[in-house]
Order: sequence, then structure tokens, then C-alpha cells
Amino acid sequence: MTEGTHGLERLRGQTSLREILEVATSFERSARDFYTDLIPKVSKRIRYLVEELAAEEQDHFDRFRALAARDDLAAQIGAEIRRPASDSQFSDGIHLPDLGDHPDDQAVLQYALGREHAAMTHYAELAATTPEGPIRDLFRYLAHEETQHKLQLEKLYYELVHRGGGV
Repeated sequence: MTEGTHGLERLRGQTSLREILEVATSFERSARDFYTDLIPKVSKRIRYLVEELAAEEQDHFDRFRALAARDDLAAQIGAEIRRPASDSQFSDGIHLPDLGDHPDDQAVLQYALGREHAAMTHYAELAATTPEGPIRDLFRYLAHEETQHKLQLEKLYYELVHRGGGV
């Protein structure tokens, strides 16, 4: 491998915290908008859940925006870090499926489970690789929160699919 090729490979493996925060903000915004649009379309059995998911995604969006706006973090936000292995799967979460005008409860839960899993994995990886400070703390918090969301969704999915709809 030539020096130029090696350097290019190394650069592809790097990203800035600014870019990470921009992608995460977009991920949370698209989730908020997706769930908000779903609220009137889903069955009453899971409407409360979709409303909660929309509110949680709004909270995450607000946290990222506030963090990115902090002047005292400008140097850390500009820092280069190793691109997480989960980056492409997480980034793909910005693209949303069309579940139609009357989405099936199971399809909504499957989508939400996949999204929560991608976020949980990504935020946990970022928490492990981001330098100490408020950004790492936020990634740790979000990794834990997404894990809790995923567990709640798994429980509801089990009730719906395996117990015949007791959501």
C-alpha cells in the first residue's frame, strides 16, 4: 500500500465530532417527524407509544442542538475521532420507510425496534471512543436511554405478536 493510499484509508476512518453531531441531529429530527406523522395513522393500541417516541426523539434533538451551540465545546466538537463501525447503519436511519396510511402495529414496532437498536449501538460506540466531557456524557446517556426504549418495544412486540395483541 502506498503512503497516499494508506493516508486516504486513515482519513476515511476519521470524522469530526461536529459531523457526528450533525448526523445524530438529523437522525433524531427524522425520527421525531416520522413518529409525529404516524400518530394519527396508527391503531389506538399503540398510539400512546408513538406519541412517547415522538416526544423522546424531540428531547434528543434538543439535546444535540444545545450541545452543538455551546461555545465552550467548540474545540472538542472540532476534534477528529475514529469513525464508528455503526456509522453507515446509523446514517441509513435518516431515510424513512413509507408505512402507508394505516400502518400495521407489527410493522411500526419492527421499524421502531430497528431504529432504537441502531441508535443504541451507535451511541454506545461513540461513548466508548469520544474524549471525556459533556459530549461523551450525552452519548452515554443516550445509549442507556435507547437501550431502555428497545427493551420496552421488545416487551410490547412480544405481547402483540406472541400473545395475540395484548398491547
